[in-house]
Amino acid sequence: MAKQMLLNAFNMNCIGHINHGLWTHPRDTSTQYKTLAYWTDLARLLERGLFDGLFIADIVGTYDIYGQSLEVTLKESIQLPVNDPLLLVSAMAAVTRHLGFGLTANLTYEAPYLFARRLSTLDHLSNGRVGWNIVTGYLDSAARAMGLAQQPEHDRRYDQADEYLQVLYKLLEGSWADDAVVADREQRIYAQPDKVRKVSHHGEFYNVEGYHLSEPSPQRTPVLFQAGSSTRGLAFAGNHAECVFISGQDKTATRAQVDKVRAAAQAAGRDPQAIKVFMGITVIVAATEQQAQAKHAEYLRHASPEAGVAHFAASTGIDFAAYGLDEPIGFSKGNAIQSATRQLQENAWTRRRLLEQHALGGRYVTLVGTPEQVADALIAWLDETGLDGFNLTRTVTPESFEDFIDLVIPQLQQRGRYKTAYAEGTLRAKLFDTDHPHLPASHPGSAYRFTPTPAPTGALHHA
Repeated sequence: MAKQMLLNAFNMNCIGHINHGLWTHPRDTSTQYKTLAYWTDLARLLERGLFDGLFIADIVGTYDIYGQSLEVTLKESIQLPVNDPLLLVSAMAAVTRHLGFGLTANLTYEAPYLFARRLSTLDHLSNGRVGWNIVTGYLDSAARAMGLAQQPEHDRRYDQADEYLQVLYKLLEGSWADDAVVADREQRIYAQPDKVRKVSHHGEFYNVEGYHLSEPSPQRTPVLFQAGSSTRGLAFAGNHAECVFISGQDKTATRAQVDKVRAAAQAAGRDPQAIKVFMGITVIVAATEQQAQAKHAEYLRHASPEAGVAHFAASTGIDFAAYGLDEPIGFSKGNAIQSATRQLQENAWTRRRLLEQHALGGRYVTLVGTPEQVADALIAWLDETGLDGFNLTRTVTPESFEDFIDLVIPQLQQRGRYKTAYAEGTLRAKLFDTDHPHLPASHPGSAYRFTPTPAPTGALHHA
């Protein structure tokens, strides 16, 4: 049986996310991002389309590399202003039953003890539909705003992340037993004291002594997403990630990326298929090819290539505005996103080429065509690269999601490559087709689970 496609909507609690400039389109509603209705309407729409999840990106800091200022960032709203993604979940969970929520949070600036409580709270309120996209940050502007001189060195951020996950596993998996809560009114026992334990962690980055503040949630640990593609990032993913998000430009390179993710899992002693791999993609679809091309041309007129390049500048740490249109862009190793700088290093880029690449305001693979053409292309990407699914970016909101749901989803279903109904259970259960809501036994986080204290030997028992 052919593999069915997994699908997340890719969004952010802001105006300009990936495809920049399209907030100026007359049918776009992204300036309403500050309202609950914007998000609850989107959640209902995505659940109608049987999306597995809404993947919400986030950034701490501002994009101030391009032109050494925030001028383009503010004019085009390049992920600024940006609001907290986690606060959206309660409202969206209340109007849906199945839609999952992949939430980005930067562990560099989140104390693990309190963050564990926030995750448990959202997992409770959503009935087990929460995932966490683990990021360590890459902007010096964020570091300065948080009181640091600069962002910690790339690989050291992952060292810290490894320890951060240890603390979370201890809190989420090991502080409360599954049967700690009995809620016995007659005996006046809500939780059994011998089934709740203090976490004691003393490491290089964190010192934590305390009980997890929340009782066990449906998943305990949320589904773990991660997006690093550097050597150190892949090692981290191999150990911890259940889903990995990559950015591919062609099928050959994407296949290589997928293979590296699977190899990282195997190197960590896990099943290579234990990680679901998603790629970011943009789709512009209409009933006929002519209409699709016309819609693409219409979107291009509103998009901002310069805003896209300004966003990319922050990812690389290189001020592209300092270069002439056809001047070769110099490469220097920095502390930003290594996969982004690697692309510059391996190709002869100029600012003109970058502007062409960012014609739609972003640089994700863009599929333009009829429902049949788009469905064929998505299936080809899946089958030829080993991907498990896609993070579908928005263009004009909510039009691009509506078009995909109404036109492409039925084509995928007809081919047997997309579900026709949701399975029951938590987000983890749905993604991995399992009845078990918790981390699998093969995941290193499962080693931190609460285990009963053995009874002392030789104890006297009285009848």
